[in-house]
Amino acid sequence: MKAPQLSLDPRAGELLAQAQEWRLIGRLFERPTAAWREDVARLAEGCTDPLLRAAGALAQQADEGEYHALLGPGGVLPAREAGYRRTADPARSLAEIRSFHAAFAFEARHEDPIDHLSVLCGFVAWLYFKEAYALAADDAEAAEVTREAAARFVRAHLAPCAEPLAAQLEPLEVEPLRSAAQALLARTGPRPTNVEGDWVPHGLAVDECTVSCALGAAAESAPDEGDELPPEFTAGLPRDLL
Repeated sequence: MKAPQLSLDPRAGELLAQAQEWRLIGRLFERPTAAWREDVARLAEGCTDPLLRAAGALAQQADEGEYHALLGPGGVLPAREAGYRRTADPARSLAEIRSFHAAFAFEARHEDPIDHLSVLCGFVAWLYFKEAYALAADDAEAAEVTREAAARFVRAHLAPCAEPLAAQLEPLEVEPLRSAAQALLARTGPRPTNVEGDWVPHGLAVDECTVSCALGAAAESAPDEGDELPPEFTAGLPRDLL
């Protein structure tokens, strides 16, 4: 007797492919190691995005010293969201990221902080995977909640970083970081104009950026430490999806 044939919703298949691409982008922003090269090569093999496939091949020659000089703790370019935000309280941003992770059962098993580009992209990959799972389980409501959460997370935590990072890496011959930044920008779009908050670090209130301009630019506030995601992002999610 033949085993029953299982069919995957075409949309779920597309989501899994996008999850793989986001996972690869996140890995490309991590410190190069031997295990990293193997993982990047496997992820790149199945990508249809030519930019990411090329980045995967270029990653085999990635230099750890060059990575540290650019994106390491003492590097010249920020690898964390906080480095791209002028008037958003980093503690509140971290609290919101933790809330997202808790709501969608994500464990950041990385050596990098949770607002590092590698972890931020890895979480988006997880959300695409969760949405695909919800569709496969025929749970349209859970899929919609997850899709909305992914869009909000990308806009709030990755869109502020992608454009300035790509611009800074563009004139440099540093692969695969340059390609990874371009691939990220293609998925986030330009930096939003209203991503800042109502907090100005000491000494930063200069003519072009004051408390009043920060308040005027604030579009939405992040939850305080310990808060959960708003109900509209968790309503309808089954317990095994949270």
